[in-house]
Order: sequence, then structure tokens, then C-alpha cells
Amino acid sequence: MPHSCRNRHCPRCQGAQAFDWLERQSESLLPVPYYHLVFTLPHVLNPLIGQNQRALYKLLFDAASATLLEFGRQRFAGEIGVTAVLHTWSQTLAAHYHLHCVVTGGGLRFDGQGWKSASEHYLFAVKALSKVFRAKYRDGLRKLSKAGQLRFHGQLTKLQERAEFEQLLAEACATPWVVYAKKPFAGPRAVLTYLSRYTHRVAIGHGRLLDLDAKAGRVTFSYKDYADQSRRKRMTLDLPEFLRRFALHILPERFVKIRHYGLLGNRHRATKVAAARARLEGAKLPGARSAPRETQAPTAAAPVQTTCPHCGSPRLILVERRKRRPSVPPRTDTS
Repeated sequence: MPHSCRNRHCPRCQGAQAFDWLERQSESLLPVPYYHLVFTLPHVLNPLIGQNQRALYKLLFDAASATLLEFGRQRFAGEIGVTAVLHTWSQTLAAHYHLHCVVTGGGLRFDGQGWKSASEHYLFAVKALSKVFRAKYRDGLRKLSKAGQLRFHGQLTKLQERAEFEQLLAEACATPWVVYAKKPFAGPRAVLTYLSRYTHRVAIGHGRLLDLDAKAGRVTFSYKDYADQSRRKRMTLDLPEFLRRFALHILPERFVKIRHYGLLGNRHRATKVAAARARLEGAKLPGARSAPRETQAPTAAAPVQTTCPHCGSPRLILVERRKRRPSVPPRTDTS
């Protein structure tokens, strides 16, 4: 029987939703490298974010996407595509606010002259990204505070004073913010494989829950300790503390945790992706095979070669055509 309980926390429903979402995203894949960048907020802001989730989650999306699109305009004189996925947790369910961004390796040029590609292993300088991202988020916090759109309760009541709020911003901006660039994905399809693990995940899955001691009121789960070479460890928490940590990561009602920008923005995605594909026509997806030479239809003139026959890169540029010189038989030494 089909399963349709429509519970947002049901693993089977989450799996079906993720599958449907990935099917839609596959239509927007382009035959270009994709890069993975992670924007992380400093932990000193955690209490403020916890009291203003909707506003400051949105600001995280806005600051990171604006930074990436700005760098795309500067480097490629065009528009890149970005898919951003919000994560709010660490392996131990503590607050760890960060945004995973999957970015196209190049952009559709504004002058209509085609697609400009990134180099094979480099998209943007992460230190420069970090500085611009930090400035945009800081300015966004100031704007929200001046507009009275932030709440300050309990120990944060003092932040209602302008001097106290500015001191918090100064503390948050005193050190570089973390923008981490991972290795490029091994082809567009690997993008979907990655996203399938994150798109509809909650803070902790059933597979990490190891034991429930109902009498003692404790729960044990596994986690990776990234500070200790990613070793798998166990943590036991009292049920109230476990539930408190889990509740930190329940998103505001109807909040969208996966968003698209640039070429992949929902409003003009179909048109822009089609335009990008037209510019990239002839490019070969990683692992794709050409038809055998004898089965290809003959053409009147040899097409311009834009794809490397060895690695499949679409970045070849025609410089000039040169006629091949006829071979000259070697001279015989008569001396």
C-alpha cells in the first residue's frame, strides 16, 4: 500500500519527499564542475540566533548568496548558479549554524558571449569570501536591530542597549569567519548524490540512536568527533537535555531550508538553464561516451572542437586553423 501519513518527521515520507525533490533538481544539472562551499557563523552569535531563528536564518541565506553572486559577477562577468542548504546542528546536537552551498563552476556571461568556466580546482579565494560574508552579515544584523526586528529575552535583554549590541558585533567580527571550500564534485550527478544525504534530514537519524534507558531517563547515541580524526564515539544525555538539544533544530513553521539563487533561482530557472545549456552545447558530461565514429552522421564541414577528447573539459578555445604541411621524405646523406 502507498505510504502517505504526511508527517514531516516520518522517515519514509522524508525519503519520498527527497526523491521527488531530487528528480526535479536533475532537470537543472549542467555539464560543468560543481563546487561545495560551507559558510559558518561564529558560536558567539548562537544565543542571539536561537532567539531570532527566522530572521537570522534568512540573513544567513541572504549574506552567503549575495557574497557568492557578487564574486561570480566579478570573476566571470556573468551569473553563477547556487543551491544552499541550511544546517543548524553539530554531531552532538549542539547549535552549529552553517550553510552548505553547491555552486556552478562558471557563469553565464551578461554580454551574451557564452559561458565562462572556472579553473579545474579553484573557484573563489576563501579568505576574501570570508571577509565579504562577515561584513554583509554584520551589516544585516545592524539593520535588523535598528528596525526593531530582533528579540532580546533573558540574559540577552542587555543587547537592547546600542553599546552592548555593538560590543557583541565587535566580538563576533574580531576573528575571521569560517568559509570552507571542499573539493569539486566528481561530475554533476555527484551533486545529487551529495544533496540526497542532506536535503530532508533532521538533526539526528534513527541509525545513530543506540540505547534508551527509560528507568534512568537517559538516551545514548553515536557521533563523530571531528577534533579527534573523526573517530566514532558514544554520548549519553539525560532525556530533558537530549530533547532540549533536539528542539534547537526544529525550524520555524514553513521555513524553507533549501534555496536557489542566480541561474537556479526559481523565477527564471527554466529560461536561464536553457540558455546556459545552449552555450555549453557539445560539452560532455563526466563519464559520457561519444558515439562510435562510424555511426556518426557525416557533416559538410568539420565542427569547431570545444571539448577535450581526453578529459572531456568544455574549455577548449579555437585560436586558428592551420593546414597540415605535406610530409617531406628524409634526405639521404651523400657525403
